[in-house]
Amino acid sequence: MEEIKNNELTDDNIKTTLCVEYDKYKTKLTKKYLNRKPYVKPDPKKVYSFIPGTVKKIMVTGGSKIKKGSVLLHMDAMKMTNQIMSPMDGVIKNVYVKTGDLITFKQLLVEFV
Repeated sequence: MEEIKNNELTDDNIKTTLCVEYDKYKTKLTKKYLNRKPYVKPDPKKVYSFIPGTVKKIMVTGGSKIKKGSVLLHMDAMKMTNQIMSPMDGVIKNVYVKTGDLITFKQLLVEFV
C-alpha cells in the first residue's frame, strides 16, 4: 500500500513523501517521471512483431478462419526463420505486412475481428 503525500513543486521536480506500510520516505519525482506514458493494456486481437526482421511467407489473408496455434506468417530474424503463431481462435480482419517487408520491433502484423 503506497500513498504519495505532501507534494512540493521545485524547479525540475516535485518533493514528496511516500508512505509504504508504516514507513515514510522522502523522495523527488522528476518531470520526466511525471510526464511518462501511462500503461496501456495490450489488445489481444492484435499480433505484433517481437523482434525486427523480414517477412518471408504469409500464411493467412483477411477473412481467414484460424485456430489457436496456427502459423500466421514466417519471418527471418537473426539468421533464423521464426513462425508467428495465432494466439487465439478467430477470423483475420487484416494483414498489415506483405512478403519481403522489413519489420521493426512491436510493429503490427495481423489483426483479428
